[in-house]
Amino acid sequence: MPERRKRATIREVAQATGLSPAAVSYALRGIQTSEETQERVRAAADELGYEAHPIARALASGRTGMVGLLCGSLEDYWQQSLAVGISRSLLARDRYALIVDAFNDPDRELALARQLRDQRVDGLIVQSLDPSAPLWPELSESLPVVSIGDALHGGRSQGEVVFDNRRGVTLALEHLRDLGHRRVMVLTPTLDSTPDRPADVHVNAEAERLGLEVRVVVAPQSLAETTEAAVRALRGPDRPSAVFCFSDSIAYGVYAATRVLGLAVPGDVAVCGYDNHPMSALLTPPLTTVDWDIDGIVHSAVRLVVDVIDGKPRKRRVVREPSLRVRESTTGA
Repeated sequence: MPERRKRATIREVAQATGLSPAAVSYALRGIQTSEETQERVRAAADELGYEAHPIARALASGRTGMVGLLCGSLEDYWQQSLAVGISRSLLARDRYALIVDAFNDPDRELALARQLRDQRVDGLIVQSLDPSAPLWPELSESLPVVSIGDALHGGRSQGEVVFDNRRGVTLALEHLRDLGHRRVMVLTPTLDSTPDRPADVHVNAEAERLGLEVRVVVAPQSLAETTEAAVRALRGPDRPSAVFCFSDSIAYGVYAATRVLGLAVPGDVAVCGYDNHPMSALLTPPLTTVDWDIDGIVHSAVRLVVDVIDGKPRKRRVVREPSLRVRESTTGA
């Protein structure tokens, strides 16, 4: 039986490079050394087969290599795609995502945020259900926090990838208005316990500006519950001519509801989504939706949180601008 090779030590890497063990440690962590030195040390480490022991590395650096990703609801397909993208992007930076799901429950979200802090994750990325919660400033005092979507209460998060929701809402509602729609139903996952989210506030302001009659209805993210909510809202002779959904997952429930009710999209009701999930182009008819460029969001959020963890923060606030993907689910009234 071949003898098992002994793990190379950091001292052996130091001897091979002519550096001190401390300098090698800094170089392997990408801090306090030049890029040239870091490349030289990594090359020597690869040649010697050096691998940092994860427990020893955590004890020495005070870091776990884990970044918490707190999702509002993984029943939303777009959030699933976001979680996959962030997990892969973190892995490419030698970090690991600890993904947790709040199940669209603001209280559960706050409890999970505390648990992630207590488990000593190096940082936290959150697309919050309740950005106004007083916990966020407290959490940001002890943990690098980067928000996606909305800015968090207190303004103390170390990074924000915020959506220009006013522009997104305007693109959708102006598109429907220009097609001749005047009565629009808006389906939102926002709960009574988390009112006044920026996107929802913009709906009322833009509807008044555009002369639209808007009815806002709360719809869960799960397909079955969204379908039930849409069936109730679309049943009857006074149904709206268009539906604007604050996620494509909700729009999928509207499609299902139209089939239950025998309605045609877009002949009887036009449908517009809000995040351009890849499946939206495959529907029949394909879904018109607001596109936020999920790859850009992933890149910005991961860069922000990793930079803060590594002690080299750059731009703190990134604003994502939307575009409208017009497809066959919308047409003239």
